[in-house]
Amino acid sequence: MKAPPAVESALWLRLEAEARSRARRNEPAHDFFHVERVVSNALSIARGEGVSAEIEGAAATAALLHELYTLPKDHPDSARAGDRCAEKARELLDCEAAPAWLAGPVCAAIRDHSFSKGVLPDAVESRLLQDADRLDAIGAIGLARMWATCADMKRPFYSPDDPFCVTRAPDDKLWGLDHVFKKLLAIPARLHTQTARKLAEQRVAFMKTYLEQLGAELTACTDR
Repeated sequence: MKAPPAVESALWLRLEAEARSRARRNEPAHDFFHVERVVSNALSIARGEGVSAEIEGAAATAALLHELYTLPKDHPDSARAGDRCAEKARELLDCEAAPAWLAGPVCAAIRDHSFSKGVLPDAVESRLLQDADRLDAIGAIGLARMWATCADMKRPFYSPDDPFCVTRAPDDKLWGLDHVFKKLLAIPARLHTQTARKLAEQRVAFMKTYLEQLGAELTACTDR
């Protein structure tokens, strides 16, 4: 990946190498391919919003480092993974003598980026990272990541009695498909930027088409 204009190229390459190395331990939903997509999203959103080069650079760097530390989604402390990841990012940025204008916003953005933590940040860099990460949770890639996590957690695909959460509250700790109703369909309303909301439209449309097809297939099975 090419360094954003405000970030010194040699620093970016060192950070990228470390992020790539640590992501080798991650499952597919949070691997380095995910990191690369979130970096790309962050840059697209930053440029679409016309932010400064420094804010763009901090948002992209936060995206690059936001998976330095992860916990399984069914871990009791999973909501605090962002806090630990921010600590790891601070250690790395300090070791690499990153400038203060970069390190502070990067660590703050990583600390608060998680959907499950529920933080509504004020800083532009933090909002850009949230939007960039959440875009990768929806659409075709988002559904692939959801099913990968479902398999990793050894959960059934769906509740046989009510797969689409018509009469019950979604519980994605029990059923894979419930994640769509608990989180994914709520993401567009929680995006901060006009650019991200525009990018989300096609992805949400695909998810709704997917749900229609899935419903038709499940109905065909139960009608036999």
